[in-house]
Amino acid sequence: MQQANTKERIILGIDPGTAVMGYGLVKETGPKIELIALGVVKMEKLDDHMLKLQRIFEKTVALIDNYKPDCLAIEAPFYGKNIQVMLKLGRAQGVAMAAALSRSIDITEYAPRKIKQSITGNGNATKEQVAAMLQNLLSFKETPDFLDATDGLAVAVCHSFQRMSTGSKTGSKKSYSGWDTFVKDNVKRIVK
Repeated sequence: MQQANTKERIILGIDPGTAVMGYGLVKETGPKIELIALGVVKMEKLDDHMLKLQRIFEKTVALIDNYKPDCLAIEAPFYGKNIQVMLKLGRAQGVAMAAALSRSIDITEYAPRKIKQSITGNGNATKEQVAAMLQNLLSFKETPDFLDATDGLAVAVCHSFQRMSTGSKTGSKKSYSGWDTFVKDNVKRIVK
C-alpha cells in the first residue's frame, strides 16, 4: 500500500554509443526501485555517423515521449586510447542530452567508475558483474542480448541511489534543467 505523500519518479538511464545505445527505465517510489524497461538501440546498419546521431536523438525523444521520465541520467564519455572513439561517444552523449533538453528533462551525468561503484561497490567491476547485481536488485531473470542495456539501466539505478544516499535532488556535479540553465552555467563556452 502506497502512502499518499510518497513521491514517485521515473528515471531514464542512457549508456550512449554510436553502434549500440543502451537504456533503462526505473520507477522510484520512496526507497523502492522497480524496473520499467530496458533495451538497446542498434545502429550498426547505419554507415553514416550523422545518421547514427539522428537515430540517437529520435529514439531518445521517443523514449521520453513514451515513458514520460522525470529526469535523464547519462554516462559520461571516458578517456581511452583512441581519441576518435571518445569524440564519437561525446557526440552521441550530446545528442541524447539535446533530446532531453528539447523536452525540458533534468539531466545528470555520471562517470563510468561512479556508476559501477554505486551498483556493485567496485569501481572496476565488469559489465557482467553490474548486470548480475542489477538482476538481483530488481528481480528480473531475462538476460539482455547486449550488456549495453544493463549499462543503461545501471545509470538510472545509480541516479536513484545518489538521491537516496544524499537526500538531494541530484547526486553529481553537472545537472541541467533546460537550455537556459545550461547557457547560464556555461557562459564562457558560448561563441558570440
